[in-house]
Amino acid sequence: MKEKHTNSLINETSPYLLQHAHNPVSWNPWGDDVLQKAQARNKPLLISIGYSACHWCHVMEHESFENEEVAKLMNELFVCVKVDREERPDIDQVYMDAVQLITGRGGWPLNCFALPDGRPFYGGTYFPSDDWVKVLKAISNAYMTEKEKVLRSAEQVSEGLRTSGLILEKAETSLFQMADLVKSVNVWKSSFDKKYGGENRAPKFPIPISLDFLLNYYFYTKDVEVLDHVVLSLDKMAEGGIYDQVGGGFARYSVDEYWKVPHFEKMLYDNAQLLSLYSNAYRLTKKALYKRIVEETIGFLEREMSFAEGGFYSALDADSEGVEGKFYVWEKEELDQLLGDDSIIFSEYYEVSKSANWEEGNILHIKKDKKELLDKYQLSERAFDLLMKESKKKLLQAREERIRPGLDDKFLSAWNALLIKGYLDVYKAIGDETYLKKADQIANFIMARMMQSGVQLFRTYKKGDSRINAFLDDYTFTLEAFIALYQASFDEAWLNRADAMMAYVIKNFYDDKSGMFFYTSVEDAKLVARKMEVMDNVIPSSNASMAESLYLLGHLLEDEKYVELSGQMLANMKEHTLKYLSYHGKWANLMLKQIESPYELVISGSDARQYQKEFNKRFYPNVLILGSEKESELPLLKNRFNNEITSFYLCKDKACFAPTSNMEEVIRRIDLK
Repeated sequence: MKEKHTNSLINETSPYLLQHAHNPVSWNPWGDDVLQKAQARNKPLLISIGYSACHWCHVMEHESFENEEVAKLMNELFVCVKVDREERPDIDQVYMDAVQLITGRGGWPLNCFALPDGRPFYGGTYFPSDDWVKVLKAISNAYMTEKEKVLRSAEQVSEGLRTSGLILEKAETSLFQMADLVKSVNVWKSSFDKKYGGENRAPKFPIPISLDFLLNYYFYTKDVEVLDHVVLSLDKMAEGGIYDQVGGGFARYSVDEYWKVPHFEKMLYDNAQLLSLYSNAYRLTKKALYKRIVEETIGFLEREMSFAEGGFYSALDADSEGVEGKFYVWEKEELDQLLGDDSIIFSEYYEVSKSANWEEGNILHIKKDKKELLDKYQLSERAFDLLMKESKKKLLQAREERIRPGLDDKFLSAWNALLIKGYLDVYKAIGDETYLKKADQIANFIMARMMQSGVQLFRTYKKGDSRINAFLDDYTFTLEAFIALYQASFDEAWLNRADAMMAYVIKNFYDDKSGMFFYTSVEDAKLVARKMEVMDNVIPSSNASMAESLYLLGHLLEDEKYVELSGQMLANMKEHTLKYLSYHGKWANLMLKQIESPYELVISGSDARQYQKEFNKRFYPNVLILGSEKESELPLLKNRFNNEITSFYLCKDKACFAPTSNMEEVIRRIDLK
């Protein structure tokens, strides 16, 4: 079918941009030519930013961008630009910060108006169609008749952008003390939801790095209240509608405080990090639920998000057939038909009713106590679990016949690097070599498709086309992944690749004045402001990730320069971290390492990997592990290989215990602290 309209987005690879390629709006992708066009026509820019799984982005598209009259007005008054925030987070950062400075709030869809040179002067998020038309006319009129006022606004916003979020100067190096962290955690406890876990508010986002910090904090402090909070949060998330009880995997967030009604989009970055979090919690608690969640989430990812070349797609939409959640919810009659007599117990366990527990149908979530149902229906736990497993299998098969949510089928380096780490944490917790091989496969895809000159990354890939120079998070998460791959496999090639990439990042992203790293490289610093990302969000801060990689690589290679750089970055962030701890979990994890320096455990000998696999099933965030099954020139491994016996070398603060061939002896030493 021939489309009535086609604009410049038709040549893009981003699914989000392609969704808008047949709008009557004359959308342009971001580029220097767009700025030149705006300047030549003396028209302001209208920069509209979103992503493929964004529900309200779709709504605004349908109401306004597909409306020919509205589109005509947009085309007459502005040069219109569409941006995929996942593909170009650098642009999103600048204009999101601008809208937050102007209005005090932000979100997606993001619509920002800017001078022809890109300097923003007004913006907002979602606008209903009638309001949008009024805004378009008012902004154009102001630009034509009150140019001086608009210019002043643009300059004020731009100045705010240049300084907001930046660390301007290096802080004094300082000591880090557990008492400071304890004080900050105690303040944080007041916002714990003691009934449903997570933060005491709605909507509820799983913030994996925050819970990961609390898990590590418990290990060091044995604060039971903190562990109870993490366990409650993980349990309630796993039981809630935010978790896909049929197919595995987590939705992006819950709109309520109970984790019941999700915003149904599924993001790769959430599920990658939650693999790590649940795996680490399983290593600590040995709770069978966490192992099941990990295995089911991997099942979802490999079934619905992977592609044959070895990578993983970015996201699944919240909507199908134009309705949010339609793919995931159930009618009681449908379950009765599919499950027969088993529907009675299944429906009671997952709160399925004829009247439905949500406006579009029944969201499966665990409402009833399992033991209560075992007693009521006189079932053994094994029989109950089998009934649930078989019922879910039938529902999954039936669901496969439905019209699927939209798939964002681009590969993003940063998110796939998070998944490498997720697979490796699952491997450590469970010991199945399949997970290590999967991590290796994704890493090799990055090496083959996303890398040039051995160190320089691309951001995105789709159907043979790699494009957009990578940003700091692409590099830092890949660095973390490569370091973790070395520690899991003892293949030193990954460590060498990490070292080479680290040198490239320092050369191209480092800021001498602050001791921090810009989000864009020197080569790509062309926007109104060059930003730094220092605070965690749902995805960890790229600067915090960089500081951790510097710390780990510095210790593994005995490179003091890396360790010093990491320490300076943490000193810069000390005050922010302690004041806003729940948004600085990645920094706080590094602070724990600085407060109580980790053990370095070397395993050297022909059985090194087998011993390492057994050791990794325990939860020891205070141990840096390295080793080899052959001679090695790494500083900590040199002259430590013996062909006849596998030995353990345990060191801390540059002092070592006597080597031993007994792993239990090593564990006793670590446990003694």
